[in-house]
Amino acid sequence: MGIQQWLFSFKGRIGRRDFWVWMILWVLSMTLLFALANGGMLDFQMAAFILVCLIWPTACVMVKRLHDRGRHGGWALLMVLAWMLLSGNWQMLGDTLAWTVGRLIPVVIIVMLLIDLGAFVGTQEENKYGKETLDVKYF
Repeated sequence: MGIQQWLFSFKGRIGRRDFWVWMILWVLSMTLLFALANGGMLDFQMAAFILVCLIWPTACVMVKRLHDRGRHGGWALLMVLAWMLLSGNWQMLGDTLAWTVGRLIPVVIIVMLLIDLGAFVGTQEENKYGKETLDVKYF
């Protein structure tokens, strides 16, 4: 599998290594992006635009990893739910419920997805999402 299919196609399956390669690249990119924005070297609107541009490849990598685990790509929408819950203002619910809805539930969702996608081996044989896992050829 080439880099173009890895980052821009929802078809196929990838293994844990390629999933973690993208997650590490994404975290490093976000750290650099917001460090530059906080330092005044990059406008916050440009940083937000770049963040939005990175949503597509992140979704593609996550969906392909879900396919390797034998799951439908729609499970990736749990990350959207977690992000929405983290972004919300839940103070109207009171301290305990606001903390539960705004912090605990999203963190549990994110941790469960990262463990499922990053730690567990995918299906060994062909499944309904494709043949066996393809390694990404980076060069």
